[in-house]
Amino acid sequence: MQCFLPRSLPCFFQRLLSRCLVLNPILMLVCLSACSSPQGESGDGAADSTLQAEVQSFLDLYTEEYLELTTVAREAEWSSNTRIVDGDDSNSKRTEAANEALARFTGSEDAIAKAQSYLEQRSNLQPIQTRQLEAVLYEAANNPQTVPELVSQRIAAEAAQVEKLFGFNFQLNGETLSANSIDDRLVRSVDPKERLQLWEASKEVGRVLKPSLGDLVELRNSTVQALGYDDYFAYQVSDYGMSVEEMMKLNHGFVREIWPLYRELHTWARYELAERYGVAEPPEMLPAHWLPNRWGQDWAALVTVEGLDLDTVLGSKEPDWLVQQAEEFYVSLGFDRLPASFWEKSSLYPLPDDASYKKNNHASAWHVDLDTDVRSLMSVQPNERWWATTHHELGHVYYYMSYTRPEVPPLLRGGANRGFHEAVGTMLGLASVQKPFLVERGLIPADVETDAIQTLLKEALDQIVFIPWSAGVMTHFERDLYTGLTPDQYNQRWWSYVRAFQGIEPPAKRGEEFCDACTKTHINDDAAQYYDYAVSAIILYQMRGHIADKILNQDPHATNYWGRQDVGDFLNNILELGATRDWREVMQESLGEEISAAAMLSYFEPLRGYLEEANRDRTHTLPETPNL
Repeated sequence: MQCFLPRSLPCFFQRLLSRCLVLNPILMLVCLSACSSPQGESGDGAADSTLQAEVQSFLDLYTEEYLELTTVAREAEWSSNTRIVDGDDSNSKRTEAANEALARFTGSEDAIAKAQSYLEQRSNLQPIQTRQLEAVLYEAANNPQTVPELVSQRIAAEAAQVEKLFGFNFQLNGETLSANSIDDRLVRSVDPKERLQLWEASKEVGRVLKPSLGDLVELRNSTVQALGYDDYFAYQVSDYGMSVEEMMKLNHGFVREIWPLYRELHTWARYELAERYGVAEPPEMLPAHWLPNRWGQDWAALVTVEGLDLDTVLGSKEPDWLVQQAEEFYVSLGFDRLPASFWEKSSLYPLPDDASYKKNNHASAWHVDLDTDVRSLMSVQPNERWWATTHHELGHVYYYMSYTRPEVPPLLRGGANRGFHEAVGTMLGLASVQKPFLVERGLIPADVETDAIQTLLKEALDQIVFIPWSAGVMTHFERDLYTGLTPDQYNQRWWSYVRAFQGIEPPAKRGEEFCDACTKTHINDDAAQYYDYAVSAIILYQMRGHIADKILNQDPHATNYWGRQDVGDFLNNILELGATRDWREVMQESLGEEISAAAMLSYFEPLRGYLEEANRDRTHTLPETPNL
């Protein structure tokens, strides 16, 4: 038996062969048989065992190399996000080099060929081996070394785009503003003129990002097309085991289900804000600068619930206290304490005013080495928004910690789907602002009187309002972006979706010199996967309803998870699986149902009558059914 190995064999294949030769003569034959034996022929159980051993050797060596390169790349990304210096592109260069090294490995032609060959024999493999091989191919599709020049160009373009985005100086009347500062002032300001200036200032970064977005889109598409995907959007969707058509149908369903309630919220907001800003006749569409969020994705700040003014309560606390309290919550559920390295390596607080560098202000959680190195990037301030955000981000971190165990191979250390990761964090963030929980934590007195309907309205202005934005605007625009939309159509297409799905319009005409879509972080990085957030918003209410009804036996609008290890056990049974199982199976086994907005609508049902009464003599300007 002869086996001729190419001189260009990647190092991990050389190490695989070396390990076979040194450790086990029988295993050596397994390795060599890959070169000489016909693939796809199944025999008896012994043949299956031999194949499985061969596949496992491949996966073990692949994983070892993957972990080394991934850790270096994520460390570089971390530096690029946490220390941005004007005129210094050293972090960008380091990130680019690390990502190129990772790309060369994951996109190796040999790795692709091996994984494809083994998957042709999937019926003879263990299911967990099959899922890892599919993960290998998914990674490869973004970095195929059949087109190395394209991959290198894409990596460089992504690094440059991130530098432009997070290094941008927002200006208002000569004053430099942070993204946090703009957000805070849009929440507080009651001056329409100031609000307009703030909103327009927040969109200026789009001018800088637009010229390179088209090239970035083309590079992303060309890269994944080399491995057979239609486009980058289709590639990202495939991680759910779904086609683009299936994903769009799923998101259309979300919008249709919540639309009657959103329509009532939209009418309520038009009239309430017109009165607030002294406008006699409410406009048909909500002016974008009237809303407390730069993209109109969250209107919760329009309502203040008496007795639940957390901004005042938390204003006297130090930022680190908020993060520590979030950790205490998870510990009370039975989870371990955060490792010391979390506190040492994370970037949790705003930079001082005199800092010589900038950082990304978009909150995120990081699993740097797919093992024990977990971190978070935040800019925590002592207010209600960051109270919920700290609980959300630690939800990601505890998800990482739960599935980091020997039974979950590193290649499968992710959520059941990407939306699950967001669902867990958001659900626990919402749990952290319910009245019984806040009483338990000593943040409000037990006898404080609160308005249940106003509390529910505030939450709906966050969660219900989010669905037309996520499942509608962002998902549709990103699909179009990767399926033929040209740069001279960006702004027109963006605002057509904003009007159709959100009922929002810009304060003045926005021509194609702008790129208002570009101002959203996810258009530039974490691209073509914003439906993750829509999926997560739906799943979290299904999980939340299950916990309230089946575990706590509490009103879902007034729960207290604190100290309930049975809630922690329920969550951990989902989290510890990682991506070892299909997400639809996980939903059926943990919740007993398919994904649906029914639980979300049930939760907000008490609000419907209030809104219909409030809007009795008001004119609705959104159609009765969404224009999909």
